[in-house]
Amino acid sequence: MHYEYSVIPAPSRSEKDKDAKTPADRYATTLTAELNRMAGDGWEYVRADVLPSEERSGLTGRSTVYHNLLVFRRPAPAAVQTDAKTEYPFKAADSARDAAPANSSPDSAEKPAAS
Repeated sequence: MHYEYSVIPAPSRSEKDKDAKTPADRYATTLTAELNRMAGDGWEYVRADVLPSEERSGLTGRSTVYHNLLVFRRPAPAAVQTDAKTEYPFKAADSARDAAPANSSPDSAEKPAAS
């Protein structure tokens, strides 16, 4: 199966919630709302990453800033999956691997059974 991915910034501030008493509870509630919003659009949560980004600092300087990102995926549309030569150059190898029975190994077909 092939997927398309979406990466969004993680919430930097938590929203107020009368049931959440601690800052960690409020942030968890905010993050849950964001995950549920994306799930409603068909996106499956994969992981959170912290990645560096070099950004301008002043007129000529640069500094490295780290961003918290949420990674989501969903099955790719059928039109993208059928375009194997341009989008997915290894589709033929993936299909052959996926078509092999789970309990057989490549060597089992070549060797005769011992009697």
